[in-house]
Amino acid sequence: MKIEELEKCEICPHKCKVNRNENEVGRCKSRDTVKIALYSIHNFEEPCISGERGSGTVFFSNCNMNCIYCQNYEISQQGKGKEITVKELADIFIRQQNQNVENINLVTPTSYAMQIMEAIKIAKGNGLKIPIVYNTNGYEDIETIKKLNGYIDIYLPDLKYYYNELGEKYSKVKNYFEISTQAIKEMYKQVGIPKLDENGIMKKGLMIRHLVLPNNIENSKKVLNWIKENLDENIFVSVMAQYFPTYMAKNVENLNRKLTLQEYEEIENYLFSLNLDNGYIQELGEHEEEYVPNWDFK
Repeated sequence: MKIEELEKCEICPHKCKVNRNENEVGRCKSRDTVKIALYSIHNFEEPCISGERGSGTVFFSNCNMNCIYCQNYEISQQGKGKEITVKELADIFIRQQNQNVENINLVTPTSYAMQIMEAIKIAKGNGLKIPIVYNTNGYEDIETIKKLNGYIDIYLPDLKYYYNELGEKYSKVKNYFEISTQAIKEMYKQVGIPKLDENGIMKKGLMIRHLVLPNNIENSKKVLNWIKENLDENIFVSVMAQYFPTYMAKNVENLNRKLTLQEYEEIENYLFSLNLDNGYIQELGEHEEEYVPNWDFK
């Protein structure tokens, strides 16, 4: 399937302008075909996303960021996965729905936003009814997000950095804060504050995730404060304490350890002080070298 937007790709903020329809690759290393690492039922997202039945995740290969601490680096940085057609992606959506999951959860979807829209059209024509979750690193082009309007029910973006120098140093991207906050405002405009069903499962809305990095507590405070000052006080925020040094971060001085209890408690107290009543904070837990999701939220 040839997609016009891929002939001179400007899907993400890098705007590489490569012709992906001719198998040229830019920053994200993605071509015209969709590439996925796996699809599964995931029970370890936030409670309002996974519920009791799980979230129907589809993990896309490649990424438009290069986070040196990425826990899924084999997928995001090294491109592990299998190429599939848009029709096959639509079939996966239906297959997930048939397993009685709460939603379709698109993990790291940015590079494939245009193909995903086509797959959603096909899947809805074949009976897809459950919500679609756009689970993104936040480094999104606002024009792409505008095109997604009407296709996405739940936006689940990261807001990683307030300080742009951290984005350049740790993820190799420029102007992360300005670009991601502009995109998040558009997401909010489209779907608003979360709307839950009688079982507490999100059916529509925006929830922002933030991963707390060791030695960067002020960055986290600034991110949370921006959310408080710029979005509805009823917005959902998920503060994650799962960080542990993996991939290249093992050899980076400020990132080569887990959070301390003091750092965790400082962020926890700050979140409470902002009165973001719909905030989740992940319990500080022990993690082995290999990543095991451990969503235990307050």
